[in-house]
Amino acid sequence: MPLILFNKPFQVLCQFSPQDGKATLADHLSIPNIYPAGRLDYDSEGLMLLTDDGKLQHAIAHPDHKEAKTYLVQVEGTPDAATLARLRAPLDLGDFVTQPCQAMHIAAPDWLWPRNPPIRARADKPTSWLAITLQEGKNRQVRRMTAAVGLPTLRLIRTAIGGIALASHPLMPGEWMAVDPKDLRSI
Repeated sequence: MPLILFNKPFQVLCQFSPQDGKATLADHLSIPNIYPAGRLDYDSEGLMLLTDDGKLQHAIAHPDHKEAKTYLVQVEGTPDAATLARLRAPLDLGDFVTQPCQAMHIAAPDWLWPRNPPIRARADKPTSWLAITLQEGKNRQVRRMTAAVGLPTLRLIRTAIGGIALASHPLMPGEWMAVDPKDLRSI
């Protein structure tokens, strides 16, 4: 079976079984016997990969394979050069130290879909956008990293895993498509 590329909407659980009345993958995908290759938090959006191939699922999700993952992050505040340097360098989050990553300040993406519900707007607090690419992916890592440098995350969208990106496979939230597993560069 090909690899399923899915644009996970905000507030959808990365599982098929129901839980506490929350939306799940089953509300968007009716393909039998597929499983997520990695997860996204309930309050995060964007690219997920799913497959029925256990070896491929392991190869994508296992930390030893280090598929780069890119996130667009809307944060409260405006980063300066020193803050971006702290994000890029190993950052001590208490229970672990992050690996170096790529982080840059970017313009607000004009192609991005509106979030429902929208991000709260506060006149006295500016917001900014960052692009962060990690080779690891610990639980809530991006949110913890931005908070540690004084830029709380307001919105988090994963846009790429390895060689597969939403930019080259445009999907609206809740949409999916099949892609060739060979599109992942190292697997």
